[in-house]
Amino acid sequence: MNQSLSNTAVIFVDIINDFDFDGGNDLYQNTKAILPNLIKLKNYAKENELPIIYVNDHYGLWQADFQKIIDKCKNERSNDIIEALAPDNDDDYFLIKPQHSAFFQTPLHSLLIELGRTNLIMAGIAGDICILFSAQDAYMYQFNLHIPENCMASELKENNDYALHLLHSVMDADITPV
Repeated sequence: MNQSLSNTAVIFVDIINDFDFDGGNDLYQNTKAILPNLIKLKNYAKENELPIIYVNDHYGLWQADFQKIIDKCKNERSNDIIEALAPDNDDDYFLIKPQHSAFFQTPLHSLLIELGRTNLIMAGIAGDICILFSAQDAYMYQFNLHIPENCMASELKENNDYALHLLHSVMDADITPV
């Protein structure tokens, strides 16, 4: 995390999740494994006054109200992850997305421009889908990317590893762990 902090933002993708789908248990287990690193990243962002932007699936609610998304997603499996990483009411940004990329049909690009942020630290789930697609769009918009390998989870470890390989080799992302 040695890029300039004055133009850095942290983006958490799909961190509010119910894990209630085929493969959800695997994704939950892999997310639990990176939870301490995600908490460390969130604390780092808070300590350094970096904007934190959550971009999340809408779960059919189509409202950018993170509390409604949390209420919909909270269950026995997801509760500890959501409790540890939920957005702060006053400080954090929360956007909903219709599909995989955090940029597709969302105001994320405009928000980053307005905030003057060109370095992105991206973390979350599912690494081999939503993080990968989001990073591809960020790369196309010419953002600098840091996607810590220990802050990204997918259902299958080998898919996560391959996504990390693509992020680093194709999109020039720094995948150094936090």
